[in-house]
Amino acid sequence: MEIKRASALQYIDRDYAPRIIASGKGKTADHIIELAEKAGIAIIEDANLAAMLTDQMSVGDYIPPWCWELVAKVFAIIKNEELS
Repeated sequence: MEIKRASALQYIDRDYAPRIIASGKGKTADHIIELAEKAGIAIIEDANLAAMLTDQMSVGDYIPPWCWELVAKVFAIIKNEELS
């Protein structure tokens, strides 16, 4: 059985890249998703990106340049959903 992973990202205009503000596996991932749902925050499922964020980065880290394109696609999906 695959372990559930989740990360929450935040982008502030003055920052040079999005930052990880929450990240975890298993029950922690469930809790992150539950909080996002309650807050009305968009949830995008991408197992590969979630694995990369939870396994290779930590809370507080900025998304590194080699990952910007993947994260930009997620933000574009969210923006399109907001405009719909």
